[in-house]
Amino acid sequence: MSYKVFFVEDEIVTREGIRDNVDWQANGFELCGEAPDGEMALPLLQTAKPDVLITDIKMPFMDGLQLCKIVRERMPLTKVIILSGHDEFEYAQEAIKLGVTEYLLKPVTVQDLGHVLQKVAAQISQERTEQENLRRLRNPVEENRAALRERLLLKLVVGATSSAEAIEQGQLLGIDLVARCYLVAVIKIELCDASEQFDYYEYHQVQEIVSGLVGNNPDVFLLKKDLEELVLIMKGNTPEYLQEEKDYLLEQIERQVRRTRCRLAIGIGTPRNRVADICQSFIEALASMQNAPNRNQADVDAGVDKAELLKVDKSAVEEYLKCGVKEDFDGFFNAFILPLGETVYKSSIVKDYIFMDIVFTTARFVNELGGDIDQIMPGLDHIEAVLTNIKTIEQIREQAHRILVSALTFRDSQTSSQHVGMLQQAKEYIDQHYTDPNISLTQVSARVGHSPCHFSTVFSQETGQTFKEYLTGLRVKRAKELLRTTALKSSEISYQIGYKGHGKK
Repeated sequence: MSYKVFFVEDEIVTREGIRDNVDWQANGFELCGEAPDGEMALPLLQTAKPDVLITDIKMPFMDGLQLCKIVRERMPLTKVIILSGHDEFEYAQEAIKLGVTEYLLKPVTVQDLGHVLQKVAAQISQERTEQENLRRLRNPVEENRAALRERLLLKLVVGATSSAEAIEQGQLLGIDLVARCYLVAVIKIELCDASEQFDYYEYHQVQEIVSGLVGNNPDVFLLKKDLEELVLIMKGNTPEYLQEEKDYLLEQIERQVRRTRCRLAIGIGTPRNRVADICQSFIEALASMQNAPNRNQADVDAGVDKAELLKVDKSAVEEYLKCGVKEDFDGFFNAFILPLGETVYKSSIVKDYIFMDIVFTTARFVNELGGDIDQIMPGLDHIEAVLTNIKTIEQIREQAHRILVSALTFRDSQTSSQHVGMLQQAKEYIDQHYTDPNISLTQVSARVGHSPCHFSTVFSQETGQTFKEYLTGLRVKRAKELLRTTALKSSEISYQIGYKGHGKK
């Protein structure tokens, strides 16, 4: 590959001698132009955009140093080779400060210049290879960064992350979430004529309008859930400021969208003071959007009740994972999700809200048990594709069953050293304290550092007995020993093995 070189020299004999005697092609270059001074060279350089500039220092009108400074500002990637006389060394030092690549002392031989050109050509080649490699690396990194930003914003609106976690991840992804107030707006894009067929271009055009108006505003974050639904997360110092900014932005959006064949249904949440409450503003915005006055009457009749959405018991999934069994899935689903109703799933964001809650809660649960979520539930790295394919409650049921049953299977199969050690510690404690009439499941589970529900499930699965059965077994065994080896009365034995209300007469 050849690179372009431009030559500036005021001495015509020197310029023509170098121009005609250097084998430019053999050294990896083509001569793309020449000039007698910097002033004449500058417009030619801007047109030719050479890879390398060779220039004398001392020239009339505009000397080499002035030219070098301008080229550095306007064409920073251009390499500069300076030609300097012996009595101009101080100029050469100044040129080095300006970042020249090489400089040669006159008189310059063809061989000397050839060696320098080959060296610079190798440098350019290496830099371009490194830049290409960096570009190839940067593209997937930037794509992954964008995906991570989308995922963080989605977790914010569905309430699947803590404030501290969201702020920390946001800083790593270039999202500054720190503010005093937050507000969410949900935008639903629809064709003005409902009888028209889906038009990708029209929907995409509206998305581009919104993206352009939001731009690089550091106080507005845009979540593109799909072609039809957008979420704006806004932040500011006061509720009043947020309301004004929201009104101004949405007015601009609606005005520009009127030029398309689409219309918007917009829902607004109330300002909230905490990052963790962004999801509440989102739910309010979602309910408001579903019941917007410009929606079709059928949609209004089937609108999402904010209070209904707020009834979603986010702890239900966690409790089912800790204490539930696979056979009870239908009961869990019917109690937790089904009551929301078929109309809820007309909004992809509501669908995502529910499904992502299941996914993130399950992921945390599996992680706490020491499992690998990607191995237990393969395919979740393509969660966006899964969400896209879910259209009905039955499809939600199918996916939720796959995820939760996989997690329960993993939970039930756990015989790790952690559980073995926990069970051993629990048994030792029970063996030492079974005579205490106040010993309880709660007391023992606290001793081994687990919740009563989780401890009860693990204990039953690993020992084949409930806590109460195991404790009763120990007491009965001890009672038999005392009956055979002592003359104690049954009431005294009862007292010694931990039953209340009995004692020595």
